[in-house]
Amino acid sequence: MEQEEKQEKEQLIDQDQNQNQAQEQTHTSEITTDLKRSVLPTRVKKKKRNYYRISIYILIALLVLGGVGFAFKKQIGLFLFDTIAADDIKDTLDKSYEAIGNEPAKTGPEVHTDPFSVLLLGVDARGDERGLSDSIIYSVVRPKDNKVLLISIPRDSYVDIIGMDTIGMNDLKTKINAAHSYGGPKMSVDTVENLLQNKVNYYASVRFNGLKDFVDALGGVKLPITEVIENKNPVHMKLRIEPNKPIYNGEDALNYVRYREDSDMNRTMRQRIFLNTVMDEMLTLTNITKIPEFIDIAGANFTTNMSSDFIVSLAKEFFLKDTLPPISNYMMKGTGVRRDSWYYELIPEDIEYTKQLITNWMDPNTSVEQLIDPELKKEE
Repeated sequence: MEQEEKQEKEQLIDQDQNQNQAQEQTHTSEITTDLKRSVLPTRVKKKKRNYYRISIYILIALLVLGGVGFAFKKQIGLFLFDTIAADDIKDTLDKSYEAIGNEPAKTGPEVHTDPFSVLLLGVDARGDERGLSDSIIYSVVRPKDNKVLLISIPRDSYVDIIGMDTIGMNDLKTKINAAHSYGGPKMSVDTVENLLQNKVNYYASVRFNGLKDFVDALGGVKLPITEVIENKNPVHMKLRIEPNKPIYNGEDALNYVRYREDSDMNRTMRQRIFLNTVMDEMLTLTNITKIPEFIDIAGANFTTNMSSDFIVSLAKEFFLKDTLPPISNYMMKGTGVRRDSWYYELIPEDIEYTKQLITNWMDPNTSVEQLIDPELKKEE
């Protein structure tokens, strides 16, 4: 009897233990399930957070790269220039080099700090003829200050032509544009130096006919034409330009700088406007890769006594500036007179003012604040 009671008690104890184990297992399972429920969403959240973090990093990287590209777009442009164009450009410019005997002596690497002058000549010539210089602009470039002065000399100005004796002719006083037809850039430079009593360091001569192809290669230019421009004199070449076009092609641009039936002063003003417009277009990043094409076009229509290294390094300096060089303009003044033909008689007082203006701008010791502003003269 005692033995039976003992076995019964042991069975009860075993049952209690089994129940406890089952309860513990159930409890453990519940805890595990709860943990899974709590851990699984956390992993998903982490994945989402990582995804968003990566996206933000990519966005930041793109912004940084974009900012760097914008900040260094000029350096990128110069890299493209050096990689794609530099060698071909130098070869072409070397072919356009034509010395006239007054070139500055080279003292070392091409550096641009001191002011220098360039006589810009727009020549209306065909074939092998020298042609008349219908656009004559004495320019002063101040690389350090990023400034340019353009002084327009009317083509019909009545002046002494210097160097006639070198071609076996007597001294001559006539329209200044005839100097180029008699003795090319050399005689034009000597004549302008005599008139203004200031040195011309370099010259650059461009045939007008080359402008058409050049402008077309640019993709056209913007010109402030608000009224019809048309030659009505039967002696003059026929031309007509419609107003208010968003972009003007090469033929229109050429006619724009050639047109002269209103006045020589307005014609010279249009030439300055054209130069400014072309400069704006040339220094854009879009057009820098077209430079080889521009140089090929210019090669047949351009001569200068500036070396290729000088031109290329100067162009790079201006391209790297934060802004385009502001251009100050002045046109010499005079009155119309008739002798054997119609001439433009320059006013002596204005010639003296122009001499002072050039001397002031050519002096490297002249500060920006001390530069004479020709706009003030225009207002007098």
